[in-house]
Amino acid sequence: MHATKSYQISFVLILIALILAGVLNISSGSVFIPFWDIVSALFGDTLKEESWQYIIWNYRVPKAFTSILVGGGLSLSGLLMQTLFRNPLAGPFVLGISSGASLGAALLLMGVSMLSGWTSFTLFSDISLAIAASVGSFLVLLVVLMVAQRVKDTMALLIIGLMFGSITSAIVSVLAYFSTAENLQRFIFWSFGSVGNLSSQQVVLLFGIVVLGTVLSIASIKPLNAYLLGEHYAQSLGVSLKKSKIVIIVATGLLAGGVTAFAGPIAFIGLAVPHLTRQIFDTMEHRILIPAVFLYGAILMLLCDTVAQLPNSAHLLPINAITSLVGAPVVIWLLVRKRKMLF
Repeated sequence: MHATKSYQISFVLILIALILAGVLNISSGSVFIPFWDIVSALFGDTLKEESWQYIIWNYRVPKAFTSILVGGGLSLSGLLMQTLFRNPLAGPFVLGISSGASLGAALLLMGVSMLSGWTSFTLFSDISLAIAASVGSFLVLLVVLMVAQRVKDTMALLIIGLMFGSITSAIVSVLAYFSTAENLQRFIFWSFGSVGNLSSQQVVLLFGIVVLGTVLSIASIKPLNAYLLGEHYAQSLGVSLKKSKIVIIVATGLLAGGVTAFAGPIAFIGLAVPHLTRQIFDTMEHRILIPAVFLYGAILMLLCDTVAQLPNSAHLLPINAITSLVGAPVVIWLLVRKRKMLF
């Protein structure tokens, strides 16, 4: 009873931190907007400056919401992979799903130089890029699902996933070698990651994908808890290994592949946040971990995006670099302080 109450207090504090991180994120940008004007706008008041109103609701709020979806989705996919493989180094890229999304984007942005001119005119839109990345991650996911039905050993599946990642990286390198400088630059900018370039339709689609992946994750709580003690133990509890693996892999594919398709390959979040959450909550129960990991990932992504936006400047630092620079020292400090890694 005491532990349950403690978790409830922790979640209330996390939600407050999420709101504060969201307001801080909306407050940052190239255009200075007074803090209380931002708060007034969020409560529905009309601001005297119409341009401020437009910036807040048409750019900053969607960007903050996207950061929540991206951070939460990547963190949750990392938790699923680390539990399924019982490997603390597993993350969203472990099955090659995110690499597949990168390959789809690379084929569009760099492979297009081999196509005719009329095709290149239609292929560089944001929605085309998201579709190409989604198709790439979906195709890799299909192959992984086929392999998962044949391979019973989870570690073998992990190695196969890493090999898929190596193959896709090799193909991207070949495309980069033959690509024009302009198309290569487009791909490099995409690989930096971004949460501020999505249209309203893309944000809605990303929201649907993350919600579906989260629902599948919640439905897998029992198998996830059982996997912590090994596959034989899970099977003795009546868990269908084949069915549960497929559900977990599909959930990971939706979360990691969907986020990568729309926001680019964002590193560190999926690998580190599950470890942060386990250290802070000191539990392995996925009924607690799933919502906590999602919320911590959302908070960290909001803070990283805030840091990436240089104050009163139009320049935006690569979000990929910021996620590692901000988060990695925190994880190192926690692990040194605790002197152990929960797993």
